[in-house]
Formats: sequence, C-alpha cells, structure tokens
Amino acid sequence: MRRFTFSSLLLLSILLSGLNLFGETANPAKPLLVGYFPQWGIYNDPPYFVKDLITSGSATLLDQLNYAQGFIVNARCAVADPNADLSLAYTKANSVNGKADSASSQLRGSFHQLQEFKKRYPRIKILISLEGKAHSFAEAAKPENRAAFVSSCIDTFMRGHFAPQIHARGIFDGFDVDWEYPEPEDAANYLALLQEFRKQLDAVRPGLKLTIAAGPSPHMYHGVDFGEVAKVVDEIGLMNYDYSGPWRKVTGFHAPLYSENGGSADRTVQDYEDAGAPPEKLLLGVPFYGYSWNSVGEENHGLFQPGEAVHQDRPYRYIQTLIASSTVYRDPAAQAPWLYDGNTFWTYEDPASARFKGEYAQEHGLGGVMVWELGEDSIDAQLLKAVNAGLRLPAAQPQIAREPVISGGSESTGAAKE
Repeated sequence: MRRFTFSSLLLLSILLSGLNLFGETANPAKPLLVGYFPQWGIYNDPPYFVKDLITSGSATLLDQLNYAQGFIVNARCAVADPNADLSLAYTKANSVNGKADSASSQLRGSFHQLQEFKKRYPRIKILISLEGKAHSFAEAAKPENRAAFVSSCIDTFMRGHFAPQIHARGIFDGFDVDWEYPEPEDAANYLALLQEFRKQLDAVRPGLKLTIAAGPSPHMYHGVDFGEVAKVVDEIGLMNYDYSGPWRKVTGFHAPLYSENGGSADRTVQDYEDAGAPPEKLLLGVPFYGYSWNSVGEENHGLFQPGEAVHQDRPYRYIQTLIASSTVYRDPAAQAPWLYDGNTFWTYEDPASARFKGEYAQEHGLGGVMVWELGEDSIDAQLLKAVNAGLRLPAAQPQIAREPVISGGSESTGAAKE
C-alpha cells in the first residue's frame, strides 16, 4: 500500500470535507424560488405593479423574476407592449423608488420599475420571458433565421435597445424561452435555437442565464433530447398545471402533486428525469390560479363529477374570498384542496398545498420552484410565502406529512374517492 505524506493527507481531508457519505456536496446549491411577473398586471383591477413585490413581501423571497413577456415579430425579438413596458408614467404612490416619472424621462413603464427594483434587490436575477405563437418560434428557429433572431433578442433585451430613442442596458440577466410547442419537424431546430442563445449570451457576458418553460410531458416535444437541452440551459421550469380544466366536462384537480386519476406533477418530474433532465435543473411549477364548474352534483363532494365548466381561470386572490362561504376539502395524499358549495366546484392551490410542493421540491433535490404568476397571489403573498417555507426547510426535517389539513368555512377531513 502506498504511504501518504502529511501534505497528501491534508489535501485528502480538504477534499473529503466537501462530501458526505453519499458523495454529494455538503453545501449543495440552494433551491431557487422563481416567479413570473405579468406584464398585463397594470391593466388588472386592481392593478399589479412591480412595487407590489415589495409591499407584499415577495421581493425578499424571490431568487429570480421572469418578466412575461417579450414577443417575436417577423422572426425578430420585439417589446410586446410598449405602453406597459416603456411609456406608462408611474406616480409617487405606485413607483418602486417613491418618485413620480418625469414626462421628459427617456425610460418609463415597467422596464424602468424593474431597473429601480434591481437597484434595491441586486441579488435577484431578472429574465425576459419570450412568448408567442408556436409558428413564430418555428420560423425564427429555422437555420436561415436562427442566428439573426437571437442577435435581435440580444440587442433588444441584453443591450437594452428597446426603441429608437429608449436605451437602457443591464435590466435583464438572460432569457426564458417559452415555445409551446415544437412540432415533430421542429425538434432539431428547438435544440439548435437554445444552443444559439447559449452561444450568443456567453459572448455578451458569461453568467447570463438561459431557461425554458416546459410542458406537462416531455413527449409534447416530439423527440427533443432533454439530456442535451439540460446541457445548454440553466433551468427547466415545468408547467405542472392544467392537468384538468374547463376543456373537460368532469371536475378534477388541475395541479395535483400526486394523482391516480390522470396526470400529476410527480409523474411529470419523473418523466423529465427519465428523458435525461437532471433533477437539479428542474423547477416544480406551482399555479396561483384555479378553475371552476357549475351545476355539479353532491356525490364525492363534487370531485370527479359532471358539471358545466366555466371557461375562465380566476386568481387565488379571488378564490380565497369564497372560502368562508364554501366547504374546503383536501386530498390527503396530494394535499390538493377543492371548494364545493353544493353547486360550484373549484380546483386551486392554497397555502397548505403550496407549502407541500415546496417541501417536495426540496426533498427530491430539484432545482427549485417556479410560480405562475405572482399577480394572482393574495395581496400579502400567502402562496409564495408558503412555497418558500416548504422549500427552505432544513434538510433534517422529517418526511412530508400525509395527514389532511383543512381550512376555511365549513371543514371536512379525509380524502375523496372516485
């Protein structure tokens, strides 16, 4: 056996100190909490402004803000809503820095608010989420258009050339690509587009982020190699919602963590891992909205029953106003809540289920949690705070409890059965 010198032993001790018995780092990267900010929030009633991230307590919890959205026009990147992003004059009351915009200011709108927000919270990464129709992405990703398209995105959002007379570099720290969804013939171009983004972002400045929003199943991407995708992107934000909704005539959970009656977030996570995506690149998606059905029968407290679907999603901040006058039921395995008042059924996320999902992401070694979207939370960010509480549990915490937690008006315990 080879003898170790003192210096060799010291080096070995240093190397081993960073590992546990299972070969994992003793101080793994902290899971991320990522939230989408709605560009259209300024038009809501009440409006949702960047400042609300601060007053609600969200800002101190977030690691990354994905601003939705940037557009694709004629295979080039474009500012999606110039009024919301660049022109809207903020008042002293609704601005991040407490100062009203001057009429002579070159940059106003939400982009200026993000600029001020970044000064106050420099640790938070801000990404522009590129969204648009599938055919727009497909056209932009073609070999003859790809490099010029990505270059236009870099010029617009990384270099800050938003309009002929409006320039502000440094607001955004990268791109989130939300292509829903590539056709079979687009699979090679999908990966090549991401590789082009990675190449050009690294040329601007190493450390700029590239992420994607991914659907409830990797099979929706028709042969895309997610092992290769994961080598290029920093995060894969899973859209773990819309497993059920108003396109169905039977009620159900739209974002269950576990389910024996259709898709589930857990199944989606497993499918992406099987497709080659490492868990540390995956973000568990948590929705802050819900769906409803009317004329639902009383059997099984309205769950998995025929009904008249309401073709409109509603934010949690609205659904929480219904809790006092309805009965809240909860599935003990998935911790998924539902409301039922004898006629109307609601599927949604609440603080108990949101925390449960944060715990799941941490316990399964995922990269973190992604929420859609921040403007739909309660005014005091109850859902985001719950997700954060689950995500930040110390590693020594016991396993997730499976007992139902019921809250609201009338209370009922136990799982509903099909």
